[in-house]
Amino acid sequence: MTTHNSPPPLTYRDAGVDMDAGDALVEALKPIAAKTMRPGVLAGLGGFGALFALSGKYRDPVLVSGTDGVGTKLLLAIALDRHDDIGIDLVAMCANDIVVQGAEPLFFLDYFASGRLDTKKAERIIAGIGRGCELAGAALVGGETAEMPGMYHEKDYDLAGFCVGVVERAKLIDGTRVAEGDAIIGLRSSGPHSNGYSLIRSVLKRQNTDLNQRLGTQTLADILLTPTRIYVKSLLALQAIVDVHAMAHITGGGLPGNIPRVIPPSLRAAIQKSAWDWPPIFSWLQKGGDIPEEEMYRTFNCGIGMVVIVEARQTPLALQVLHDQGEDPLVLGHIEAGPGEFVWA
Repeated sequence: MTTHNSPPPLTYRDAGVDMDAGDALVEALKPIAAKTMRPGVLAGLGGFGALFALSGKYRDPVLVSGTDGVGTKLLLAIALDRHDDIGIDLVAMCANDIVVQGAEPLFFLDYFASGRLDTKKAERIIAGIGRGCELAGAALVGGETAEMPGMYHEKDYDLAGFCVGVVERAKLIDGTRVAEGDAIIGLRSSGPHSNGYSLIRSVLKRQNTDLNQRLGTQTLADILLTPTRIYVKSLLALQAIVDVHAMAHITGGGLPGNIPRVIPPSLRAAIQKSAWDWPPIFSWLQKGGDIPEEEMYRTFNCGIGMVVIVEARQTPLALQVLHDQGEDPLVLGHIEAGPGEFVWA
């Protein structure tokens, strides 16, 4: 029994969590998820677990999974109140990681956490995740929305994603067949993607940058919030025609840090710096932060977001297939014997 001196009863809403808003968000997201559905999905949003059945077309299937976030690119999106495309980045960082092993993405789940649930903003963010899933061919089968006052400032939020794909064991791409003389093909990035944004933000702060200033035909804000390119459909089409020996998603660590992950220890990647020109944003960042060239290559993709390694004689065919898929591929270098894992040719 309460007395006239007792504080009023507390509710979860009083503590900062609005369960009704969360329920309403789930209902609003169902049409977004419906656009991403593909064969194998057995249940829609709302269950405790998502259900997916592998079809009988797989003889010896291997499941490939990946998880990632968007990093401090989120802080830029929050500061500019631009949330429509950040979900594409989330899907890209996960789906690009699993396709390099030959896997076709099957389904995706997201984790969205905030201090206070703004349903309008959340719908925009998750609509972007849905668009990313469509680009990757993955079904958005569920996720988790967490409202945690005290854990995040009111406008802050965090994103994580989880992608599962499948590949026949015989078609698994693990780099073991990479050989001396193989060609290294690069696919161009759409910008910094989702890596190096702590350094990018340091440059912006040092220069007291107006993000509305133009670099070429776009503002810096537009360039820096351009979503990560999703290479899935292009690479699946390539694998269907060309014998791909290895692929590497160029994320944190850049070319020197990621290509060695997919080649045997007795070999090394020889890359020609002259094979491509950096997009202007990378030159702007280097100048603005007085960043050493080595640090640029270790932190950013510098214009190359994906690498494909094929037998030299299949290079023309690979270039043609990738071009037909809307990519702008170029030969970066080759695989050679020698000490070390990576060398600039």
